[in-house]
Amino acid sequence: MKVAVEGCAHGELEKIYETIQCLENEEGFKVDLLLCCGDFQATRNLEDLQTMAVPQKYLDICTFYKYYSGELVAPILTIFIGGNHEASNYLQELPYGGWVAPNIYYLGYAGVVNVNGIRIAGLSGIYKGHDYLRGRFEFAPYSDSTRTSVYHVRQLEVFRLKQLTGTIDIFMSHDWPRGIYNYGNKSQLARFKPHFRDEMDKGQLGSRPCEDLLKLLKPKYWFAAHLHCKFAAVVPHEADDSSSEGDDVNYEEEKCKENKFPEDKVENITKFLALDKCLPKRRFLQILDIETPHLSEGELRMEYDLEWLTILYLTNHLTNVKTSKYYLPGPQNAASNERYNFKPTRDEMEHVRNKFAADLFVPKNFVRTVEPYNASEANSGHVPQPKAQINPQTQQFCDALGIDDPVSLVLLIGGHELNYSSALNESTDTEFNDSATSTQTEQSSMNMSSGTVDALSPCQLSPFKRKSSMSLNLPKPIAEVDSLLNESEEVKNPDELILDDEVEKDILEMEGNAEEAAEFVEQNTTSTKPPIKKFKRRNQSEYVNNDEEEEDCG
Repeated sequence: MKVAVEGCAHGELEKIYETIQCLENEEGFKVDLLLCCGDFQATRNLEDLQTMAVPQKYLDICTFYKYYSGELVAPILTIFIGGNHEASNYLQELPYGGWVAPNIYYLGYAGVVNVNGIRIAGLSGIYKGHDYLRGRFEFAPYSDSTRTSVYHVRQLEVFRLKQLTGTIDIFMSHDWPRGIYNYGNKSQLARFKPHFRDEMDKGQLGSRPCEDLLKLLKPKYWFAAHLHCKFAAVVPHEADDSSSEGDDVNYEEEKCKENKFPEDKVENITKFLALDKCLPKRRFLQILDIETPHLSEGELRMEYDLEWLTILYLTNHLTNVKTSKYYLPGPQNAASNERYNFKPTRDEMEHVRNKFAADLFVPKNFVRTVEPYNASEANSGHVPQPKAQINPQTQQFCDALGIDDPVSLVLLIGGHELNYSSALNESTDTEFNDSATSTQTEQSSMNMSSGTVDALSPCQLSPFKRKSSMSLNLPKPIAEVDSLLNESEEVKNPDELILDDEVEKDILEMEGNAEEAAEFVEQNTTSTKPPIKKFKRRNQSEYVNNDEEEEDCG
């Protein structure tokens, strides 16, 4: 399968698709899938634009709205994660993922999908230690503080990803894993980005949670962006000879025998590639050949990952919307008999499969819920931030799986009215809305209980009563609550983004076995002198090891 990988998109979808089409025409191949590693900027209108954490003078509507409105259609199935420059209100409507436009899919805060047998996982946002242990307490309209904290990685998503087993073919993050520079041409990186040298020497450049996930999941490929440069590395892993804990047979290992995943379950290396942002003469796009076990002509088939769905279901009681720090269950408090290992068993996964009637196909249920930007209408006056909305896709997904929407929880707990989105011009989306529905979530008065319960039962009941015919002893939904508080953070002024009509054509093919790993870094590094940069160094304090925050606006 031909897979295009994009670094920071920064809303320039038209230019990205044009670049891919140019490469296709020149080289005579067809790209099947586009992966974007954050800063996607899915701004539908000027109201969405106000939720981005950049100074007002740098706000640019860019071109995503054309794909949202239907003026243009994405020519390639596009999957993306969030970064630190996003229309956060729109992405918050889809915490577990969903279509932001026809043929353009967001993986959510964290997510896993299968595309023609290729297992793709992702983690949105950037790591900041002072928000990592908090819940998802933000909602639109945002304060200056929550407009930045909303895209910070939280421990629950990382905890859920750590429950995954089996082969991960591709992992996407916006951040780089901490220490990844030790596995590539570190000296060249220091020449191109001199301000990284001190952080690399101190072991502070990159994300600690991503480093943990890299070592644990050992994906075949890891793609990232954020630091606005191209960098390749090959990370070796020790063979995993450990057996599964407990008496339950891991369901994913059984599936390997049925050729759902490749039989060589343990991968010895991870090929890491970070790319630049979409600007002229920058290396922001790469084309790769990735082997897929499911060859098919025509439209790609994208499915939910059953193991990931089960993890979401089993850990729903850990959903937290508190501003204060909290801690997830672990072996350190095992004496409490609280479950901390949520690697699904066969019965648990079959239970979740039945919830979806054994059909894991991702429904094409995109609907427009707000009016898109109209370039012909001049903007006059102040544009306010929008209010938080409940997206029909999230309603449908949560009701099917029996889990809670974090935005709904935080609004209910804060005494705010739920604003349910309604479809606009649904009939114009033709076949893409073949399964679009707007199911109403059942609500009941909040029934909070703090009584003593057994290990697999919640300490508090969810504000939503879910209909379930559970025959297994599985956790029920729970939401921890607390009052909301505001914090003050300052966003630094970035340089203005300027794009012209030039694009760079850059192709990289990464395939084969471990013997080619030594060539991988060499193919993606050069001995040329770094170009002279005439812009401010905006990522210098991106990974400071304290609570002071300085966001990159590039």
